[in-house]
Amino acid sequence: MKRLPLALLLASVALPLTATVAHAQTAAPAPTLAAQNDGVDVTAGTLKMKLIALSDDLVRVRIARDGVYPEDASWAVLPAQRKTRAKVTATPDGFTTAHLRVRIGAGGAVTFETLDGKIISAEAAPVAIDGKAFRIAKTLPVTEHFYGLGDKTGGLDRRGKEFVDWNTDAFGFTSGDDPIYKSIPFFASTGGAGGSYGVLLDNTFRTWFDFGHRDAETLAFGGPDGPIDYYFVNGPSLADVTRRYAGLTGRSPLAPKWALGYQQSRYSYMSADEVREVARHLRADRVPTDVIWLDIDYQDRNRPFTTNPKTFPDLPGLVKDMKAEGIKLIAITDLHIAKADTGYAPYTTGKRIDAFVKNPDGSDYVAPVWPGDSVFPDFTTTKARTWWGTLYKGFLDAGVAGFWNDMNEPAIFNTATKTMPLDTVHRVDSDDFAPRTGDHREIHNVYGMQNTRATYDGLLALRPNERPFVMTRASYAGGQRYSVTWTGDNLATWDHLKLSVHQIINLGLSGFAYSAADVSGFAGGPSADLLTRWFEIGAFTPVFRDHSATGTPRVEPWVDGPDHLAIRRRFVEERYRLMPYFYALADQNSRLGDPIMRPVFYDYPSAASASCNQSMAFTLGKALLIAPPPSPESPQTYDVCLPAGGWYDYWTGQRTGTPEPTTQGPIQSATQAVPTARSNGDRVVETPRLDRLPVFVRAGTILPRQPLVQSTAQTPSGPLLLDVYPGAECMGTLYEDDGTTLAYQRRGFLRQKVTCAMTPNGLSIAFDAREGSFKPWWSQVTVTVHGWSSPATTTVNGKRVASTLDPAAQTVAFTMAAPVKASRIALTR
Repeated sequence: MKRLPLALLLASVALPLTATVAHAQTAAPAPTLAAQNDGVDVTAGTLKMKLIALSDDLVRVRIARDGVYPEDASWAVLPAQRKTRAKVTATPDGFTTAHLRVRIGAGGAVTFETLDGKIISAEAAPVAIDGKAFRIAKTLPVTEHFYGLGDKTGGLDRRGKEFVDWNTDAFGFTSGDDPIYKSIPFFASTGGAGGSYGVLLDNTFRTWFDFGHRDAETLAFGGPDGPIDYYFVNGPSLADVTRRYAGLTGRSPLAPKWALGYQQSRYSYMSADEVREVARHLRADRVPTDVIWLDIDYQDRNRPFTTNPKTFPDLPGLVKDMKAEGIKLIAITDLHIAKADTGYAPYTTGKRIDAFVKNPDGSDYVAPVWPGDSVFPDFTTTKARTWWGTLYKGFLDAGVAGFWNDMNEPAIFNTATKTMPLDTVHRVDSDDFAPRTGDHREIHNVYGMQNTRATYDGLLALRPNERPFVMTRASYAGGQRYSVTWTGDNLATWDHLKLSVHQIINLGLSGFAYSAADVSGFAGGPSADLLTRWFEIGAFTPVFRDHSATGTPRVEPWVDGPDHLAIRRRFVEERYRLMPYFYALADQNSRLGDPIMRPVFYDYPSAASASCNQSMAFTLGKALLIAPPPSPESPQTYDVCLPAGGWYDYWTGQRTGTPEPTTQGPIQSATQAVPTARSNGDRVVETPRLDRLPVFVRAGTILPRQPLVQSTAQTPSGPLLLDVYPGAECMGTLYEDDGTTLAYQRRGFLRQKVTCAMTPNGLSIAFDAREGSFKPWWSQVTVTVHGWSSPATTTVNGKRVASTLDPAAQTVAFTMAAPVKASRIALTR
């Protein structure tokens, strides 16, 4: 293959790329193909390439430099996934799987197609290599849009922008800054002729992605060094891509249930007494809460794994007091270890086993961070990760429930780069990598991920039957196996509120289903209205943490007086009522990889072309659509485009939108059963009010809820609540387990599917038999059917039960014993 000069190679997208591509294609040699049972080996001039079908919808592309392939190792993709294979059928120009056609063109350019010939993704030119640098260019149809890359800024859609992967301590980042904290080199495309697809570029160096920024017709990505190794993930839907990517890099483990509760934090609560006072105030104000976080000031001289003997003299006692309030503590444990030769066990024990990152001369790398001069664990070695994990024993014995790995980009003070020198030496001895050393150019982007891995694995080793909870700021593809995350040190602005929605959605599409943004904004100080609106939206995000910086105004729920407190509390309470739904979504994510918080078009693809401004809209699972104002600070009315199929207002239970002109009324017969929307969905006009956040329920939803509690440690009192919103594909899922242990992996769970369908005389509801062995907190279920206006005769397995009609609410409700075996309920008018 003809080599282009490096300056042209990496900057050619800024030039007339079509001419460059055409020249490259003209000069490209014809490829030679060697068919394999699982793919094809390609030679085209000096290019050598392997395409390996891991499954019918996953193809790995490996490219050799100077005839040598990189080692088959990865931090992102575990060995079991890399070793899977699908049988292919050889063709003259490539191969087919059961779902894909792969064609190899001149110079080795790769095209992925559907079996009926629609192009999914096509390279615009063969891969370009100049020395260690490489560039891959693909054609960019005008209809395509791009998502993923973690929590990068710039809006929800990546099209027209370019990004760099280099984990960066980006305090106070703006909505256009890049890079920031994470490097997740995975993107997903929608809108192409052949359906959605994704690409994971498994390269830990400072890679880059250009989605038509420099040339509107070219998608390009590459790096300055490292393996040329990427995974093509077929759809055809965005949901298919997301699930397959999660399966490839590892799904998030099921979090403890308390992690889905409200969490209160600040940098910092300065004493144990202040923590107790915050907890007392939360309970006095009846704000349901599960967690209080301890930032760095609980430590002795900012040294990780210590406590300040004056301000936090009795950590076990504090944990005990919080437990009495139903509140757990999460403690920060930054990765920098103070260089203290005496009296500080994390340093002396780490030094004893040679656990720290090195300078090129072999000495320990030392740099200033919060404790002053510090050393840094060499997390790419097994011994350093194992040693790090043992440091948590004291905190676990004290009863601390979870841990926060911050500053792990890694952040370094007093240097323009904000991180380690590029020639810092890391040792590598795990994950199929041959034992060797690598410099910081290679390890930087996985350093934070390996920090969280060491924490997660260490917690699991110390408490083998308990679910670890780890929060991280920096990570890499696959990091969701070890930690939840948040978007870092954001700003208390309306712009950042909007940005947070985009970041959390894209994190979900990048594998991190459990993610958060600091409610209120970390830096600055929110207005009362901004804080209230952020509480409202935060209540429907996967991880709900209120957090702010030292020196900024306080942002606890009560700070702006009783009116704002009442609104904020109401939304926190609604989250707790929805806990059974949240937990069922968490279970679904752990098994399938579907995000908890999603773009509307994830489950409703036609929504991508809706005419409304949907820049703030998202769904919680498939059932709930949350539609904040697209300009959240503006009082201007706005339209909400609801996907076709019918919707209900969550707050009133009433049908919403304007149905087509029919005789339809509330549910009375089979022909009048389902809300009928226009073929292109409903358009609802909303006028912003501070005390209202529009939330809609899909017709066809069976939504589990529970009576209000003050924390997940409290058992709900009364029946489980099931709200039935009749419609097409009517279903819901109940899920429960003990909330904290790994017994769910051994069938210590309850999972039960519930469906509904219209009948000639009304409605039937069916409970499948329970799966698993766990006995839930509920013994009864109260079912409320919405959109019903006439008296109903209700039977459960043929036996009549009493039901209550509410004509004003248009509901009928009844209470029954919680079904264990398959059961059928009939409602007739």
